[in-house]
Amino acid sequence: GDGVADIDLNKLLEFHKQSGATGTFTGVRMPSRFGAVRTDAAGKILSWEEKPVLNEYINCGFFVFERRFLDYLSEDENCDLEKEPLQQLASEGQLAMYPHPGQWQCMDTLRDSLKLNELWDSGQAFWV
Repeated sequence: GDGVADIDLNKLLEFHKQSGATGTFTGVRMPSRFGAVRTDAAGKILSWEEKPVLNEYINCGFFVFERRFLDYLSEDENCDLEKEPLQQLASEGQLAMYPHPGQWQCMDTLRDSLKLNELWDSGQAFWV
């Protein structure tokens, strides 16, 4: 995968079973990498917040699917899990989100890798 987390997989699975959905993804709220400002029409700063936690959830890559989800996939090499199959599930009301309250960190970039290795080397790996 491209991320690590301290997700309780038993709770994720139980949530999925109770949802009755075909698929469940795990959502997390991310801190912004940048500060956020709110301004008025004249450009006067009304508020300043450094690296706020975003209100929206993002998909952190941990899923549970029922076998019937395989029917949503195609053999086309351009079939992208996060596009047509999941968008179709969502439009049919068959996609649930498990809101993960704990820690998650992606590993998409060198910067991410260095951060995770630093946590590991310092004995602070939250995913162990």
